Amino acid sequence: MPKLTETFAKKLPHARAGTDKYWDAEIKGLVLFVGKRSKTWYFQKDVGGQTKRILIGRFPTISAQAARQTALGFALEMGRGAGKVVQIGAPTLEAAMEVYLARPKLRSEHHKSGTRAQLDLHLKDWMRLPLDEISKAMVVRRHREMARTPSGANHVLRSFRTIYNHARRTCDLAECPTMAIEWFEETPDGRIIDDLKDWRETIDDLANPIHRVFYELLLFTGLRKTEALTLKWQQIGEDRIHLPMTKNGRSFDLPILQLHHEILAPLRPLSREWVFPSPKSVAGHITRPVRLKYNPHMHRRTFATVAMEAGVLEEIVGRLLNHTPLSITGQRYARPSLDALRPSMNLACDELSRRIAGK
Repeated sequence: MPKLTETFAKKLPHARAGTDKYWDAEIKGLVLFVGKRSKTWYFQKDVGGQTKRILIGRFPTISAQAARQTALGFALEMGRGAGKVVQIGAPTLEAAMEVYLARPKLRSEHHKSGTRAQLDLHLKDWMRLPLDEISKAMVVRRHREMARTPSGANHVLRSFRTIYNHARRTCDLAECPTMAIEWFEETPDGRIIDDLKDWRETIDDLANPIHRVFYELLLFTGLRKTEALTLKWQQIGEDRIHLPMTKNGRSFDLPILQLHHEILAPLRPLSREWVFPSPKSVAGHITRPVRLKYNPHMHRRTFATVAMEAGVLEEIVGRLLNHTPLSITGQRYARPSLDALRPSMNLACDELSRRIAGK
């Protein structure tokens, strides 16, 4: 191990990937983290069976001599037992993400796996960096690099912001560096299925009956794509579809009609477990339904639009879609029963059937 002098630190090349660590030969615990764009001093020591890492500062703002003196001070404090109260350095992005995803108010597994995959794909080189080493310049540069997909760029960096701000609850961190981003303007898709007779012909032309039923169920329930794909027969009751965990972090019961049972009937003999089974899928159910000119979310928007045009109140449409109400009354007090929502479901399905038939 080398002695971490000013000259040595200055000559060190930046890491090509991840973070390189250089430990000092004389002061036990002093370490220089060298990333792709920065060099940062830390003091690290095992205390009570736990590794404690304390941020000293960035080089060259903090010189090698200042870092060595600071590290010696930490070593003396820990030697006297004061290390238990010394502040631990900022968590890495990966650690902060896992703490965020493990919070008591859990969201769906799909949300958690999606967040991990999203950050691992677009922010992989940041995952092992302490949060306080991710600068404004870095987040602005990454946001611009993803400009080809504006909504995707916004979504990734907003996920980072959520994780960062969650970490600020327990760590002394500056304001999130995403404050420097000029967010891309996003235009919501908003498309619906205007020609339901054409939709019917498109669905009927599908070779795979499982995919036909999948799209039909989407249109007549307004379910989200993943909610429908992962349905099990045990969730299909006589009067409801039960979702144990949804996107907003709670269970949900959707009232269903005889029409829905008729839609699902052809699939009953295919699997005891999955509503939309697939022997080729590791998951056991289809994960990528055949692509149509009418995407899955267009079915959900069409269900909502047709329901409102049929006379269903917007608040009730939101209940059928499992949207979180905006009002305190809606969030905390009003709990309409399935029987109260069923007439609205019936009204929406009747109007959909009428339009498909061209009446």
